[in-house]
Amino acid sequence: MNKRDLIDAISDRLGDKKTATEAVNAVLETIQATVASGDKVAITGFGVFEKSERAARTARNPATGATINVPASFVPKFRAGADFKALVNGDKKK
Repeated sequence: MNKRDLIDAISDRLGDKKTATEAVNAVLETIQATVASGDKVAITGFGVFEKSERAARTARNPATGATINVPASFVPKFRAGADFKALVNGDKKK
């Protein structure tokens, strides 16, 4: 499912594609801005979005074998909640 499919699924429930598009965009923009600023976004039963630091490391170019220094960076991270995990594992009904 991509973003367009998600909007279509939500518009079926809301009845209006424009409202569904605005809702999806608002949720995604809010999550991205909050995580980028360093705060967590915790949605009970679904999961937690957070900013995680990736340490600097050395890597190897597989084509040439040359060593490459990869700088430290921040990455977004998602941890699924217990209800979401149970649903994916078939332990819980929708």
